[in-house]
Amino acid sequence: MAVADGLVTWVHLICASIWVGGSIFIAAVAVPVLRSHTKSVEELVGLMVKLGRQFNKVTVPAFAILIVSGIYNARAFMSEPGALLDSTYGILLLIKIILVLATVGAYVVHVRILNADMERRILSGNAGALYVQSVRSKIIHLGRIIVILSIVILLLAALLDSGGL
Repeated sequence: MAVADGLVTWVHLICASIWVGGSIFIAAVAVPVLRSHTKSVEELVGLMVKLGRQFNKVTVPAFAILIVSGIYNARAFMSEPGALLDSTYGILLLIKIILVLATVGAYVVHVRILNADMERRILSGNAGALYVQSVRSKIIHLGRIIVILSIVILLLAALLDSGGL
């Protein structure tokens, strides 16, 4: 079982790296480069949407695997949910689960904002500056929330790996 557990942890870490590292890359590298090479907010948001769609092709499967492998790693606590409140480790795990659910919720809202109709409107030039600015503001705020939640989840994972507080 030790080899299987090690492989699951390895896959979990790879998927976390893809999710969190990719999110940070988009915020810290891709968006600033796009911003400096676009002439309008509409063009910037259009490229951000295209980048996001491509990003989702890699990160959605990684995030799904991350959740499944996380459930596998927490299986001892999942068989007896009351144990989550009986130790520091269990409480940290419960907080991590809540933050993962919040991340999923924020991500779903983020993706729903960036729907195909919105993309067509922006890329056609018929969206209007106010609409484009509103979309941009929403996706930036949600993106930041997702990155912050993901970084806190990584901190909790490190604390859990060390046995808790």
